[in-house]
Formats: sequence, C-alpha cells, structure tokens
Amino acid sequence: MSEALSFPPLLWGEEVAEDALGHAARRATLGCDAGLVAYALGATELEVALVLAPEVPLHKAMAMLPLCGIGFQNALGALAPPEVAVHLDWSGGLRVNGARCGGFRALAETGDPGAQPQWLVIGLTLPLMPPRDDMGDTPDDTALFSEGCADIAPPRLVEAYARHTLHWITRWEEDGNRPLHGEWRGLAHGIGEEVTQGRHSGTFLGVDEDFGMLLRDADGTTHAIPLTTLLEDAP
Repeated sequence: MSEALSFPPLLWGEEVAEDALGHAARRATLGCDAGLVAYALGATELEVALVLAPEVPLHKAMAMLPLCGIGFQNALGALAPPEVAVHLDWSGGLRVNGARCGGFRALAETGDPGAQPQWLVIGLTLPLMPPRDDMGDTPDDTALFSEGCADIAPPRLVEAYARHTLHWITRWEEDGNRPLHGEWRGLAHGIGEEVTQGRHSGTFLGVDEDFGMLLRDADGTTHAIPLTTLLEDAP
C-alpha cells in the first residue's frame, strides 16, 4: 500500500489492492457513510470508486455518472498538458485525444428509478499503460500515459478527481442540473452521430433533463433512454 492520500472535507480514502468498485459497494451495503473514496493504484491501471447517499430518486441521482465524468475531465485538465483533450461518452466511457480510455460504471442499492437509493457508487477504471505492445491493431483504444500524460502521478490524479467531483456535487446540490448540462454538453462525444445504445440505433440528439439519451431512429421516432439502464448488478 502507498502513503495515504489527501482528500477534501466530507471525503476520505481507503486504498485496496484491486476492484475498488466492488469494495466500495460492499462497504456501502454494510452501511458506511457517504464520502468513501476507494482506490487501487495499480502499475498499469487506476481504479477509483465514490460512495454516495442520494436524497433524490434514483432517476435523478444517476446524474452523478456524468457529474463524475466532468470531475475527472476537470482534474485531468488541471494536470495534463494543454493539448490533451478529454471527452465523455453518454454511457460512461472516457475519450482521451479521441480514443477510448477507460470509463465509469454505476451500482446502486435499488434499480427502481422512482425509489431513493440508500447508496449509489460510481466507479472509474483508467488504463495507465497499454495492456500490450501491439496497440496499433486497436487504434481506437489508448492509455493515459500514451497520450502525453506520463508525468502525472496517479495519487495526485485521484486527489484532484476527488476535489473537482466534490465541487460539482456541491454545485449540483445548490443549482440542480442546469450548470451540469452546460458543462457536460461541451465535453460530450457523439452528439449528432449515429449510435447504438441497447436495442435502439439512430442519431444521438442529446439528453433530456435527467441526462437520458435522446435517440432518433430511422423512422423518425425519438426514444428517451434513461441513465438507469446503465446500472450494473451490485456484488
């Protein structure tokens, strides 16, 4: 284990060897307070998971998925060279300089969109080094250190991510989704493009009030795909 990281008030860290998301979900199930940041500082991969206790129904609490993406983009933007570009997939994926580079996952105590979950965990997995030498065969995938970020210390990135994410949570609690929408839209990947999400394919038009994907199919029908469809089963 490395030295303890420094987190802002209301957040605290627990380092784990692996599976930060599973660890955070298990701690949440056992009743830990919101604000836990579980993190695993691997040699080739970084994992971070944040435990939240929303006071709103799940369909609104899922705004924490794009919110954490914004927090990460702000954090990396403060540490990386200015030419490094970070964009966000609606489904939680990260894009660094246009290529896929890890992403976010969500677990919750309930899958009922109208229920207030006792806990919600948002996990980040970020590849630091390419998993193999022949990455030229998969040019749409990358790793952080391959994109001009080799000088960024992973512990500092975790700390910065926690600070920026807490800042956005505070803004969200005070001002709702409006500032979050404005920031996210400038970072969103794929708006206006043809995409497939679940059983629907069509043009990605943007998002609704609660960040549900608006997708217009070939027949001209617009489908609203809620963020809750991205939830995974808790361990």
